[in-house]
Amino acid sequence: MYAILDIETTGGKFNEEGITEIAIHKFDGQQVVDKFISLINPEKEIQPFVVKLTGINNKMLRTAPKFYEVAKRIIEITEDTVLVAHNAQFDYRILRTEFRRLGYNFERKTLCTVDLSKLLLPEAESYSLGKLVRSLGIPVSDRHRANGDALATIKLFKLLLAKDSEKVIIKETIRKESQGELSEKQLDIVRDLPNKTGVFYMHNKDGDIIYLNKTTDIKKKVNQLFTKNGDKSRKLAKDTKKVTYEETGNELVAILKEYEELLKLRPKYNAIPRKRMYSHALCKEKNENGYITLRIKPYKECKEPLGLFNGIFSGKNHLFKITKEFQLCEKLNGISEARSNCSNYDDGLCLGACIGKEPEVTYNKRVTASIEKYNLAQKNVVLLDKGREIGEQSAILIKNGSLVGLGFYDLNHQINNIHILENLITPMNGTRDANFLIESYLRKKKVLKTVEIYS
Repeated sequence: MYAILDIETTGGKFNEEGITEIAIHKFDGQQVVDKFISLINPEKEIQPFVVKLTGINNKMLRTAPKFYEVAKRIIEITEDTVLVAHNAQFDYRILRTEFRRLGYNFERKTLCTVDLSKLLLPEAESYSLGKLVRSLGIPVSDRHRANGDALATIKLFKLLLAKDSEKVIIKETIRKESQGELSEKQLDIVRDLPNKTGVFYMHNKDGDIIYLNKTTDIKKKVNQLFTKNGDKSRKLAKDTKKVTYEETGNELVAILKEYEELLKLRPKYNAIPRKRMYSHALCKEKNENGYITLRIKPYKECKEPLGLFNGIFSGKNHLFKITKEFQLCEKLNGISEARSNCSNYDDGLCLGACIGKEPEVTYNKRVTASIEKYNLAQKNVVLLDKGREIGEQSAILIKNGSLVGLGFYDLNHQINNIHILENLITPMNGTRDANFLIESYLRKKKVLKTVEIYS
C-alpha cells in the first residue's frame, strides 16, 4: 500500500518551514482507496515568493486547522504504507519536522518518483514534476497546490509501475513494508485479490518474484495454485509470502507482459518460453495461371512467412477460416483435391478461380486482403483496447511490423500525438515470438480498434 504525498510550505530557513497545505492519497497500486486534503495554519508568515507561486496567502490560512489538529489523521492514513512523493526527501523531512515539534517520532518508508523516473524514463529532458508530466501528456490542474501535484504524481506513479518490467518498485516496496516472516493471517491473501484480467506475481520473503502468470481472473487463478496438489505446487505455496498483481484491462496486454517478464525475470517456479514458439507458417506462391495459392508449411521451408503457428493443425484451421471468409478457392489453397472445380463453386461460395473463370487480378486482391487482415508485416498501427479502469484504454504500438511496446492512456491527444504516445509506451522486444503472440490473439479475438499511425 502506498501513500501519495504532496506538501506546500511557507518557505524560509531550512527546518524552519511550516506546512500550509497537505494532500495524501492512499493508493493500493490500482486505485485510490482513501484521501486526506487540507489547508494547514502554519502559525507563521508565508514567504512572498511562495504566495506568488502557490496562490496560498496568510488570510486563507487563518481559520485552517493547525498541524496538531490533523496529526492523528495523517498517522492513520499513512499507517502500513510506503510514502511516495516527487522529491520524497523534502516532503518526508517536512512531515518529520512537524511531528518532532509535537514530540512524536514519525517514521515511514519512502519512494521518490524523481529517482524512479530517472531509472525508468532515462530519456526525459527534465525531471521536475511539471515538465515531466507535460512531456507524458499527463494533465495537471492547480500546479503548485498540494492536491493538484499529488494527483499528477499518482498518474506518474501508475505509469512508472506499468513501465517497471523488472518489478524494481514492487520488490523494493515489499522489502520496505515487512521485516522477516509474514504471519498466517497475512498469507490469507486470496480474499483481497480482484476477479480482473492481469498478471500476478508471487514473492518470497525477500520480495523476489518466484512465479508469475497472466490470467483473466487473478483471484481464481491464485486460489487454484494454492489448492493444487503436487510437490512443486506445495513448495510454491510454502515459499510465497505475498502476491502482488498488475491489472491490464485486457488479455492481449497480459499475454505480452507475461512473455516479456518471464524472459527478463526467469522466476524459479516458471517454465521459461522456448526460443521459438512457432513451428509452421502461412506461405504463398503463384501458380502457372498467375493465381496466388496459400499453404501451411514448416517455418524453415517458407521463404516469406505470412503468419506464424504453433502447429500444422492450427495453421490449417486458419487457412480454412480465411478461405471461407474471403471466398477463396479451396482447390487453389490445397483444401480440396477436386480434379476440376471445387465443391464451393457448385454452391456459389467460390467465384471460379479453380477453373479460370474469375480473373486472377480480382482473386489475388482478396488473397492479399486475407493475408493483411491477420498479419503484422510492415504495418504501422496502434492496437487499442480496454484499459485498467473506466475511461482508460490500452495501446500496443506496432512499427514496421514489429512490436515497439505498450502503455495506457486516457486522453485522445495522447494517442493522436506520436511523440507523446512513444513516451507513454513501455518498450518491449519486437521479436517474431511477440508477433506470433499478437497474431495468434487477433486470429481468435478482436481488439476494440486498430489505428494506422504516421511518424
